[in-house]
Formats: sequence, C-alpha cells, structure tokens
Amino acid sequence: MAALTAGILILAAASCGSRQAQKPHKASARAAAAHPLPDTLRVATLYSPGSYFIYRDTKMGYDYDLVSRLASDKGMVLKLEVAPTMADAIALLDSGRVDLLATEVPVTAEYRARVLPCGPENVTTQVLVQPKVGRGGSGLITDVTQLAGKTVTVERDSRYYHRLVNLNNEIGGGIVIRQLDSDSIITEDFLELVSRDSIGLTIVDSDIAQLNKTYYPNLDASLEVSFPQRSKWAVAKNARWLADSIDAWLGQEAPRREHADIRRRYFEMSKAAPSFDISFASGHASPFDHIFKRHAPEVGWDWRLLAAIGYVESQFDASQTSWAGAVGLMQIMPSTGRAFGVSPDELRSNETSVAVAVKIIRELDRLFKPRVKDPRERLKFILAAYNAGQAHILDAMALARKQGLKDNVWDANVAEMVLLKSNPNYYNDPVVSSGYSRGRQTFEYVNQVMDFYNKCIKHIKK
Repeated sequence: MAALTAGILILAAASCGSRQAQKPHKASARAAAAHPLPDTLRVATLYSPGSYFIYRDTKMGYDYDLVSRLASDKGMVLKLEVAPTMADAIALLDSGRVDLLATEVPVTAEYRARVLPCGPENVTTQVLVQPKVGRGGSGLITDVTQLAGKTVTVERDSRYYHRLVNLNNEIGGGIVIRQLDSDSIITEDFLELVSRDSIGLTIVDSDIAQLNKTYYPNLDASLEVSFPQRSKWAVAKNARWLADSIDAWLGQEAPRREHADIRRRYFEMSKAAPSFDISFASGHASPFDHIFKRHAPEVGWDWRLLAAIGYVESQFDASQTSWAGAVGLMQIMPSTGRAFGVSPDELRSNETSVAVAVKIIRELDRLFKPRVKDPRERLKFILAAYNAGQAHILDAMALARKQGLKDNVWDANVAEMVLLKSNPNYYNDPVVSSGYSRGRQTFEYVNQVMDFYNKCIKHIKK
C-alpha cells in the first residue's frame, strides 16, 4: 500500500532514556571533513519498537528515522540490513558488509574492544514500573527500601531478576521476587500487566519504560534501581572518519532539532487511543453517517462498520494527526494516500478520507479473499491489516501454519500469532518477512472495532 521512500533500499536479513546528541571536538569535525563519505551508507539495525519496525506498511523507528535523515542530508543512499541479534549485527560490521550499526550498542569494555561508539547517546537505568495510583489508593514507592514486603514480578533469569536479587540483598531482604517464564511473554508485556493491574510492580530498562508509557499513561517509572548504562551507534574500529562525520553532523543545529523531534515522536507523544462514551440517543453513530452510508456500498459493507473504524481510528475527530503521521477521520498514512493519488492535505477532507479508506478495504478484501473464504471471518483479517499493514497479518498466517493452527481463522488462531509478533522468538522466524509488530495493539483494535459495530447494530438503524 505504501511506496518505498525514495532513495532508500531495504534488505531484510535473517528507546530511550535520555538520548543526547554529542557535540564533536573541532579536531573531529576537521577529520570528518577531510574524508569523503561513500555514495551508499550500509547500515545494520535490529527489529525493535525503538530501532526499526514496519507500521501500516511504512518503515519507522527512532534509529531508522535518524539514520535516514543522516543519509538524506549527506546525499547517500541508505542500504539497510536487519540482523536478528546484536551478535549478528556486529558480525556484519566485522565482515565489512555494513559501515554502521544504527541501534543501541552498549558502551562497555566488551563492545569497545570490537567497535567504535558514535552518534546519539542513550543513557538508561533499570527502573521500577508501578501504577501512578497504587493499589488500594496507596502512594508511589519513592525509595527502594519501600520495596520490602512488596511483590515484584520480572522475566525469569533475566538481568532484571539478577538486579532485583542484588537489590534485595542491599536493602536487607524482604522483597518478594516473582518470576514469569519468557517463552511467550516479552519485557513490554510486563508493563501492560502493571497497567491492567494484573501484577503490581515490575522492573525494566528506562528506555523501554519511557516508550511504553506513551501507550500506558497510568504508569510511573521514575524510581531508578540500578546504575546508568550508556549506549550509542557504532562503526568499525578503523572507521574513525565515519564516526567523526556522524558526530559532526549530529552536532549541527538543524540535525539537533530533528533529533529532538524524532525522539519526541517515539518516546513522548501519546500513542494511547483516547476513549469517550458515545450516546446513540440521537439515532446517529457519528456526525459523518451520511459519508459512511455513501461509500459503504462500494465494498458491500454495512455503513456502521465503516463508522466503527472511524470511531476507533480518530474518535470522529477529523483534525487528528497520530504519532505515526496518520491523518484525518480514517487516519490514513500520507504514503498510503499518495499511493492512491491523494495528497496529505487532501486526506484532511472527511469525504476523501473515507473514500481512500474504502479503497484500502477493497484491496485488502481482494488480497484475503482467496485465503479466507468466509466473509465474516475475512472481515477480522481486513481490520487487522488496516491497523498493522497487510504484511504483518500475512506473517501471522504463516506462523499459524507453522504452529499447526488454522491460518484462515482469526480467534484463537491467527490472532494468537499476531500477539506473538512482538516476540523476537517469533518475529525472527524464517517464515516471517516483516519483523516486529506491536501485536497487542492490533489484537485490541479488531476487538474495539467489532465491539463498537455490535453496539451500533443494537442502537442504530441500518
């Protein structure tokens, strides 16, 4: 649906605490200027919610956006290779297949022996994640000594567990440590569990906490429980000239501003869908019912289903622009609009927004019809693809087949694989082509649309 960004070549292989641009020394800037940059910048990164991912068929991520801006400003073509693990990424650098690792590489003795740090700096600590309003109305935990007598749930045998064991010893004991197996649960899931009050407390890295707080604004992650850890991008040890060039670029005023904007997009802008109660007393689902009724026949849909998408996408606020850049009543990505010959400004029109949404739905129906024969079942696949992008849903279907599940049934089958698309054990599977996806968001999106639609059926005449 979305066209590839001009000048960027993507090759698929196999967050942020306080990222700060570092001003280079004058000598480094002079050294950078003396060495010509390549025509093509070969970059390795990792799939993650911070570094690189694909959302609604658009390539995104903090590190991806920043390195794309670097390449664009310097007139280089960006050739991106996605490695399954940090070890694989460093192996690509060692072999000379890539010039730069655009992901968080810890600045430790182990890594400094093999790579040269450069670029944006990320300083993280492990933090306690807790509800802003404690259980039973209790106040926030503001000191680690207050953890005595509290239960803290973490990933089994993780660095968070080992830090918690040490912390328990440091305060004289009393912390109840609960471990959960991580076969099908990832770090981000623990924040959701705290948000939903399924567990009381957990510990994660501060960049993970900061990113996920944009989805769960009811969480607090202000209490640090470990020493800070620095991380940066990295180049080969013999590529000081490239490190200096990157640092010199990042030290300039315009890139500094762009860096701050990118960081704000991923780590500060709210991604939690605002909710509000809607009254059907007027006999209308929305102020835009007439538009939904006009376009629904083009795909043979009940107009109330289009209204349900509009509700979940924008809460019928046509002025919205999401953190990802989606605009208008039906929250169309600008790149998707351009693929249908519609400019971003034109997507602000409610009529145009619904018209493009219907075209997207028609294409998705054409894609899934041979794969999911039952129209009622196919509807959920279309909704999921509208939210996440078709590639992630095709990935989930492939995973379902591999796991012995039904790839043409949503509930308890493909939906379960969508949830696992945020787990590296699954998004790095050879049958997966599009990597990481925030599957929980897509899973809930389908449920929210269907829930609103079912309410419309009860209260609004067709």
